[in-house]
Amino acid sequence: MSSLPAARPTLPALDAIESAAAIVAAAMPPTPQYAWPLLARRLGTEVWVKHENHTPTGAFKVRGGLVYLDGLARTEPGCPGIVSATRGNHGQSLAFAARRVGIPATIVVPRGNSVEKNAAMRAFGAELIEHGEDFSESAEHATHLAAARGLHRVPSFHPDLVRGVATYWLELFRAVPGLDLAFVPIGLGSGLCGALAARAALGLRDRLRIVGVVSAHARAYALSIEAGRTVDAPVSTRLADGMAVRVADPAALAMMLGEVDEVLEVDDAEVARAMKALYVDTHNVAEGAGAASLAAAMQWARERPGGLAGRRVGLTLCGANVDHEVFAAVLRDTLLD
Repeated sequence: MSSLPAARPTLPALDAIESAAAIVAAAMPPTPQYAWPLLARRLGTEVWVKHENHTPTGAFKVRGGLVYLDGLARTEPGCPGIVSATRGNHGQSLAFAARRVGIPATIVVPRGNSVEKNAAMRAFGAELIEHGEDFSESAEHATHLAAARGLHRVPSFHPDLVRGVATYWLELFRAVPGLDLAFVPIGLGSGLCGALAARAALGLRDRLRIVGVVSAHARAYALSIEAGRTVDAPVSTRLADGMAVRVADPAALAMMLGEVDEVLEVDDAEVARAMKALYVDTHNVAEGAGAASLAAAMQWARERPGGLAGRRVGLTLCGANVDHEVFAAVLRDTLLD
């Protein structure tokens, strides 16, 4: 169990997010948001999907990587290289952004990580090292490598990562005014904190409810938000590797407390159904964490009195990087047999 920071970190303000947006815009256009009619029929309400699966790395994290590496190139122009740990999308983000600024990237992943995410990180130019049985062990090894090789250790949560990620929520909230409810997956926290920051920056706190989503098989953030302190939890998800977090980041948790309105838990079966629903209704591919916001919306519509009727809902398809054999099994309804 870790302590929260002595000084509570603040959400980035509008000018900070807009300066990050200029950095992101130099590398990629805004991603689209669409109101898919079949999803509306499925959920019983108007629903908008922000397509972060359409970034250069197939996931939202590239925005944070671009902003972080831009800052690093300015403050440490002689940086010999970076090192970080990931289950995939953070690593792709850093490899993509590091190559743009000419800094070598070393990425540590746990053994048994996604074959196709590993291949993508190598293709973006990263030196990939497989170490540890889970993300926490990979993160410890990344810290060791930073000291041994004199590399800059990039954390999985940082204010610049939040600034970058907040740009996609800024795009959505401006493009679709009047949203009532947004569902946001929680991995290590930059996605949710980015959504909270964009909401606050646009003065939407009183009208837009933001619901965090965790895997029911990786409950660290749900338990930590409920307790108001970091609580570790085991990880057993077979599908939502982007949310497979055993230990909540103290700075991320401190940024969430008092801001996130609610947290829902979705199990692997619900995530698999949401992945299939996104393909059937929109013909977009989603990885497990990428479908978690829809999984939570489907749970809400199914289990709560009145469902989602009358609410304008925002979802994020925040990542598409799923191994093809896993996705094929999801479509056949055989993955969890």
